[in-house]
Amino acid sequence: MYNKIILAGNLTRDIEIKYTQSGAAIGNTAIATTRKFKSQTGEQKEEVLFVDITFFGRTAEVANQYLRKGSKVLVDGRLKLDQWTAQDGSKRSKHSVTVENMTMLGGRDEAQSSGYNAAPANDTYSQPAPQQKAPSYGTPTQPAPQQNQASNIPEIDINEDEIPF
Repeated sequence: MYNKIILAGNLTRDIEIKYTQSGAAIGNTAIATTRKFKSQTGEQKEEVLFVDITFFGRTAEVANQYLRKGSKVLVDGRLKLDQWTAQDGSKRSKHSVTVENMTMLGGRDEAQSSGYNAAPANDTYSQPAPQQKAPSYGTPTQPAPQQNQASNIPEIDINEDEIPF
C-alpha cells in the first residue's frame, strides 16, 4: 500500500516543539491550504482546508528555527488518523500529516519584514535516512586539507544533512 500526501500552504500558528525523554524533537502546527473554483452558478468560490502537521527529529528543530505563523511551506508525508475519546465520552477523530520532507517557500523579504531570521527561500529539508558507512580499502576517500596561510578558518565537524540550506 502507498500513503503519501503533499500540501502547500501557510502555517496557521507557530510551531510547538517538545522533546522526548531520549531527546528527540517533536514539532506540532497546522497548515492552511486553499482551493479556488467556480460554482455551478459561475460564482467564484474559495475553499480553505486546515490540516494538523507533525515534524520529527532534526526536521522539527529546523522548522521551529525558520518557520513562523504565516510562513509558506510545502510538506509531504504520511496521512494519519488520530482517534480519541472526549471528556464527554464521545468518540472523536481527525486526520493529520506526519511530515517526511519540507520545503520552505516564500522569499527572504517576506521573512525579514516579519522580524525573523529565516532560511533562504525554496530550501528543502528531509528526515535524514540512516547512513551506512562505506567500506574502507586502505586509501583515503577525501583529499588532504590544504594549508592556507592567508586565512585561519577553523574546520567544523558538521554533517551536511544538518545544514538546512
